[in-house]
Amino acid sequence: MSSVAPLPPQISSLRMIQVLGGIAMLSGFLVVLTYQLTLPRIELNRQRAIERAVFQVLPGATTRRDFLVDDDGVRPAGEGGSGTKVYAAYDADGRLKGIAAEAGARGYQDIVRILYGYDPACQCITGFAVLQSTETPGLGDKITRDAKFLANFPLDARLAADGKQLANAIVTVKHGSKTGPWQIDAISGATITSTAVGKGLNNSAQNLLPRLQPHIGKLEVQP
Repeated sequence: MSSVAPLPPQISSLRMIQVLGGIAMLSGFLVVLTYQLTLPRIELNRQRAIERAVFQVLPGATTRRDFLVDDDGVRPAGEGGSGTKVYAAYDADGRLKGIAAEAGARGYQDIVRILYGYDPACQCITGFAVLQSTETPGLGDKITRDAKFLANFPLDARLAADGKQLANAIVTVKHGSKTGPWQIDAISGATITSTAVGKGLNNSAQNLLPRLQPHIGKLEVQP
């Protein structure tokens, strides 16, 4: 007569919850630990990317100083506090070449983050560099290499007479329909990404430049 092996005892629901909870806690701990360990390197790489971008959008600059801009004026970033961070760039003789600032807007895939240069002498945006983008290769990334698109710059960013806003909003227009120096002629086939650049620049410039321009004199000569 054959014997039937007894069934193994079933794990209780409470025990399963305890095991799964422990696994979840361990996974969360490892994620946080990994983030904390890699954060300094990520921040270092970000600062290096910004420094390269500053000298790209402001040709002729050799050094930079970081400032914060708010409704009360401009102060060195090292003094703490809050405000919009900008990068003042200087040539070898210590003369101000321009200001760089970050901007961003949603493109086709995600936020397109750029750093743009502003020349207070002409009140114009001299150019931009991409800091982060996940746009479609071969289409969205044309903003960095399409000669006609890059020919939109310098871009008029003069303030209105009241100094509270741009004289003309920066806008991206349909390819071939640009009529003003504050307009960006879109790239055919990459209109969404082109529009993201225009929106990002306009949003940033409208917010930053009315607060920055009255205090440019404080940044003109590097101490």
